[in-house]
Amino acid sequence: MDIARTAIDRPVQTWLIILACLLGGLWAMLTLGRLEDPSFTLKTAIITTPYPGANAEQVEQEVTERLESAIQQLPAVDYVRSRSRPGISEVEVEIKRAYPSRNMPQLWDELRRKIGDAQASLPPGAGPSLVNDDFGDVYGIYYAIMAPELSDAEIRDLSRFLRRELLRVNGVAKVTTAGERSEALYVELDSERLASLGVPLEQVIETLRAASDIAESGAITLDERRLRIAFSQQLASPTHLVELRIGRPGTTEQIRLDDIATIRRSATELPDHLIRFNGEPAFTLAVAGVADVNIVEVGQAVDARLHELQERIPLGVELHPIYEQHRVVDEAIGSFLVSLALAVAIVIGVLCLSMGWRAGLVVGATLLLTVLGTLLFMRVLGLEMERISLGALIIAMGMLVDNAIVVTEGLLIGMQRGANARDAASTAARRTQIPLLGATVIGIMAFAGIGLSPDTTGDLLFSLFAVIAVSLLLSWILAITVTPLLGHYLLRTVHEATTPYTGRLYRGYRRLLEGVLRWRLLTLLSLILFTAGCIFAFGFVKQAFFPASNTPIFFLHYQLPQGTDIRATDRHMQDLDAFLRTQPEVLSVTQFVGRGASRFVLTYTPERPSSSYGLFMIRTAERDQIEPLAARLRQRLDAHHPGAQTRIERLMFGPNVVGIEARFSGPDPVMLRHLGNQAKAIMERDDLLTDIVDDWRQRELILKPVFDEERARMAGVQRDAAMRALQFATTGIQAATYRENDRRLPIVLRPPEHERLDVTRLHERQLESANGSVPIPLRQVIERFETTSEESVIRRRDRMRTLTVQASMVSGVTASEGLSRIREPIEAIPLPLGYRLEWGGEHEASGRSRASLRAQLPLGFLAMLVISVLLFGKWRQPLILWLVVPMSICGVVIGLLASGMPFTFTALLGLLSLSGMLMKNGIVLLDEIDAQIREGKPGGPAVVEASVSRLRPVVLAAGTTILGMLPLLGDAFFASMATTIMGGLAFATLLTLVAVPVLYALLFGIRPLPGQNHASR
Repeated sequence: MDIARTAIDRPVQTWLIILACLLGGLWAMLTLGRLEDPSFTLKTAIITTPYPGANAEQVEQEVTERLESAIQQLPAVDYVRSRSRPGISEVEVEIKRAYPSRNMPQLWDELRRKIGDAQASLPPGAGPSLVNDDFGDVYGIYYAIMAPELSDAEIRDLSRFLRRELLRVNGVAKVTTAGERSEALYVELDSERLASLGVPLEQVIETLRAASDIAESGAITLDERRLRIAFSQQLASPTHLVELRIGRPGTTEQIRLDDIATIRRSATELPDHLIRFNGEPAFTLAVAGVADVNIVEVGQAVDARLHELQERIPLGVELHPIYEQHRVVDEAIGSFLVSLALAVAIVIGVLCLSMGWRAGLVVGATLLLTVLGTLLFMRVLGLEMERISLGALIIAMGMLVDNAIVVTEGLLIGMQRGANARDAASTAARRTQIPLLGATVIGIMAFAGIGLSPDTTGDLLFSLFAVIAVSLLLSWILAITVTPLLGHYLLRTVHEATTPYTGRLYRGYRRLLEGVLRWRLLTLLSLILFTAGCIFAFGFVKQAFFPASNTPIFFLHYQLPQGTDIRATDRHMQDLDAFLRTQPEVLSVTQFVGRGASRFVLTYTPERPSSSYGLFMIRTAERDQIEPLAARLRQRLDAHHPGAQTRIERLMFGPNVVGIEARFSGPDPVMLRHLGNQAKAIMERDDLLTDIVDDWRQRELILKPVFDEERARMAGVQRDAAMRALQFATTGIQAATYRENDRRLPIVLRPPEHERLDVTRLHERQLESANGSVPIPLRQVIERFETTSEESVIRRRDRMRTLTVQASMVSGVTASEGLSRIREPIEAIPLPLGYRLEWGGEHEASGRSRASLRAQLPLGFLAMLVISVLLFGKWRQPLILWLVVPMSICGVVIGLLASGMPFTFTALLGLLSLSGMLMKNGIVLLDEIDAQIREGKPGGPAVVEASVSRLRPVVLAAGTTILGMLPLLGDAFFASMATTIMGGLAFATLLTLVAVPVLYALLFGIRPLPGQNHASR
């Protein structure tokens, strides 16, 4: 079918295509959804189970072990990690990558059923277990709110008000707050007063519990109506609590509660979470958008709503953005679109200079329409503008421009030979449309295995495949329809036929080609040796998983010894906070104590609660300022905080993993610590490693009462009575719950402060004996208190105790470089029987991702092989293509080594695109050689003339693509990809113009000198 002639003869249809791409693309650009990352489901759930009073080892053996045993019965589970701490078990479940996101709700239901069934096997007092499968929710709109003039109660009212109002904003899915101080009603009982009145503590507890409980009171039928019997709430207000009456044992006398206690309502004495913004107390407000919505529009709507609420927010309240995803996305996409426009302008400019302004406009217009048309199809198919889909446009750029250049080149050559535009366009399109279609499909198939994968890789990279497929197919359609029509309008027929390939560049290339064909074996041997050398040199290329983000934010993880009071952690961190705020680069410092921040980006994983943990989230003016500031911060930490374990971490584009992790697994915590200490000693001797810690931290100091069982039996005192007395004397006992609207406040019984904080008075606590005799002091059943230490955190992986040693790298050093330096000596550590060493961190994460890619790539490459064979109907031409493809690694290695850029995950995608570009050029050249031979030209001249005819299209396609990548070198995410494509494409051009003709001549037995007959095939 003569598509090009039809496009010229019936221009209305072609103009409809042009207008659809132009206007539809502009509409799509304005209305496309905008996200930071593609919609993606984290396949992780956290199961939290309380076990009050148990130590870490008891929690591990009695709760964690039983839950893990139930969880491992699920075939979908990839691995299970757990953290057992005193009083609580936390089990993290990761689902296998092979299970797509659409199956996750069903899998979480199965997990809940297994956890529910396991509840019966838990010890008394443990549970119930809570399964949190919303662990991956991203709260990309994140504010710190400071209210210095408001009380704790007013702050809680403000947070509820803001949450309620923002949930009404269209597109908002969830709103969460953190950092508000929780409240309690404290009933402080004077021990001497209690003893003098003879009122047992248990009687006070039972009276409070009875007054606060809600229970069914029955119902009665009256005149055919059923009336429910409802008691009024006894504790309807704190006043009712004060007036509550307690009976004295053995008498009819009653005592008001305030006669024996001081009652007050206040913030909890020991907060579980503290937040500061620029040194001032604050709480955070985090907003998550509905999946797949335009986060920019949601963010703008949230900003508008907050502006409307200003009049209803008390004076003095300040809202400060910590992270505004909608602004980050808007700026990133805006910057990318500018870079894309600049790249298109560079391509058009280069084409105009090299082919003439008319031909340059033809190719440039086709490229612009292809980009706009791709945006239109993204809008129709429901694809958003995000990091992966925009990267796909970059990857496809080289192949997008090639189709139009090939057709335009053929059109120009035909017109130089005297043909009119219609005939020249028809000939050029008919001669190349099938090879170009085959090459285009092959380029798409390079990514088919990735994008259509049913696992996590497919979820994350489907938009990559979809955008590449749409853009390349559209570029082929436009190249054989719009390009001929525009060429017909703009290009001029040469009235006197000329020989098109007589320029200096063509003559030079012809001489070079004749030379390499004459010395073809030497040329091929040189290419093979050079390729082998570059493959060897690839071992010296830096390896990295993902680059650091463009966002100028970094973290300081701060860990004091286990068991540190959260208030002490806060005091220690305030020194660093003050130091950071004096640094000129710092714009803001957000301090979190007791746990991490909310998940504000997909790649950040919040730290689990711990009173000794703190996090600084530091924003600088520019991302380049982070490393110098981090160096000064490390000096400050070494000088003023030697007892803290710290780790500085950049915000990354990819998964949030520690650079180096050595995991030791085995049964004995003592041996695990011994192995971990040996690994840490090796790491500490290496100057390139820093922030070296292990995840079991330090053993925690505890105060251990020595209970005298014999004396206790004689006194009629049970162990639980002693435990309850100590709890009352220290933290207090939650006796009941006070209900206030939708809130529930604990009612806590405890002694006054002067008794509670005096450790020496613990022996004087009074115990009630089981026979109801005179109370006895605690010292009669507790011999002494011993200070000892125990494991406060026991971590497991796949049901084995696992200690992980972690290390980061100094600036400029990749994780692969650091690992290569310490891997051998750590692996030389002798491991006892039953122990093993595994490498985690970036090494494991990048290995898993690349293994997933390798598992899917063969499918795509098989499709490419089949198409290349079907395209030619022979085996030698496809063999030439597949012999040349591995050689493209040479340019990649040279480019990465020369620039110092690491080979990242995005660079790997760029390398895949190179195979498509190289095979496209090779297919068109091989098809041209075959066509000239079919026309009767001898083999030698056919190889030379066909190669010369492809010189300008190949060089222009490569040159324009390389120059078009220049604006992306300043983008952290795309820099390594751009370098890979630029270096690889430059060498791929040499391969197309030299290696392909040489291999053709060798495989078909063509003599090197022009004019000689070619061997029959």
